Amino acid sequence: MSGLAPSGLGSGTLPSPLGSPLGAPERTALVRLAASRLCLRLGWAPLHEVRLANGRRADILALQPGGGFVCIEVKSGLRDYLSDGKWAEYQPFCDQFFFAVDCDFPQEILPPETGLIVCADREADILREPASIRLPAARRKALMERFAWLAAGRLAAREDPMGVADLALALNEA
Repeated sequence: MSGLAPSGLGSGTLPSPLGSPLGAPERTALVRLAASRLCLRLGWAPLHEVRLANGRRADILALQPGGGFVCIEVKSGLRDYLSDGKWAEYQPFCDQFFFAVDCDFPQEILPPETGLIVCADREADILREPASIRLPAARRKALMERFAWLAAGRLAAREDPMGVADLALALNEA
């Protein structure tokens, strides 16, 4: 899907496999999948649903090869964007911040300093690079440790759900 143009991406609505338009949860899932695939294509390691130190939850936090962090906020549509103004609170926890939207989203309303990822079907491209701001060293170290623990814990949970439950119980009792 390279060379996506903002106006030429879609037919107006994303169809479900059964032919009916998608609802917000399905749209969100498809945009998140496409954005994650883009991360992998770029050599970034994406994690979904990452709780940050300020209590906010990043839809996707991706680790770049040089140790940089990218936060990607997935928006299912205009209503989702307008009802959620918390995105600025993610920026202190990343070097770059992107919105990921589908091809029908009104892109002109997004802040120009943020990056823009546009998704169609299960593919995505970066249409606008964001401003880059380097994280302070102490925050980067804490975020790197959090990222590693979370990734390792999720992998362990897939391989041994009971073992992870025992670990979580032990940590809560300590």
